[in-house]
Amino acid sequence: MLLSLHVLAAILAIGPVAVAASMFPATLRRLTPDTAPALRTLHRICRVYAVVGILVPLFGLATASSLGVLTEIWLIISMALTAAAAAILALAILPRQAAALTGPPLPATAARLGMLTGIFNLIWAAVVILMIVRPGSTTGA
Repeated sequence: MLLSLHVLAAILAIGPVAVAASMFPATLRRLTPDTAPALRTLHRICRVYAVVGILVPLFGLATASSLGVLTEIWLIISMALTAAAAAILALAILPRQAAALTGPPLPATAARLGMLTGIFNLIWAAVVILMIVRPGSTTGA
């Protein structure tokens, strides 16, 4: 049950952030009065689902605890990567998106947001790979 909740939370919370954050820089590059509402919506999706995304590591820790794998290196690396992704989202992506909405964006803003979002998404891809492969796992994978 916990594993199902963890996977569902990851799909339903991280997926929308990854997509919306990835769409924001491209929409910002095409900035017109017509695209401003789309930027606000994409930013709102990122903010709301970032909060919902807190469930992912909570369910993950509960799952890992129930499986007895809390000290496994693949899980520790996954937790560190998750913390890094959360920090990038909270400290870099969301503030830059908000700044782009409040004033005229600097030319480099879209490029930096694209780079940060790419790093954010690559980190999540690495976490997914670790969760599937689970090197050294005691659960048979």
